[in-house]
Amino acid sequence: MAEKSKLAKLKEDYSKLQKKYGLPDFDKLNEDFGIEKTAQTETDFLIKEIRESIGETLENFLRFVEAILNPVNVPMFLFPIIKSLNTEEKNKLSEIYKKLSKLEIDALKLINYSEKKEAEFIKNSYALWQEIKKDFVKIIEGVEKKIEIKSEKSERGYFG
Repeated sequence: MAEKSKLAKLKEDYSKLQKKYGLPDFDKLNEDFGIEKTAQTETDFLIKEIRESIGETLENFLRFVEAILNPVNVPMFLFPIIKSLNTEEKNKLSEIYKKLSKLEIDALKLINYSEKKEAEFIKNSYALWQEIKKDFVKIIEGVEKKIEIKSEKSERGYFG
């Protein structure tokens, strides 16, 4: 009999946790947070590894939103995005930032391991991410359109 792949083992172990705590579907969680990379880690605390993987993604996203809202020493590619944001979009990003900040604080509170609290964090993060994702995509698509229109105007205005 062939040995199970690490990913198959991860899915099997996750399935037990999923049933126990009502966690999101593995594939959906993996799609959003790349939790399959935890298959490479041998651990007795799988749920903590998954939560940390989710936390990394959320933290990176938090830093990105922070750079847009408070542009200090940011990469140049962000400037057209920052300049094209309207008040409503900035307010929405501020809301997203607050929600992500709360999750970051919730993650910090998990310093004392509790499987149940780790599971709660995963469920809350996933639910909130579904909300944030939709809003963020709308904002970025709106910004993209404004930047395209601006660059079209500047290209037409040049007579060389």
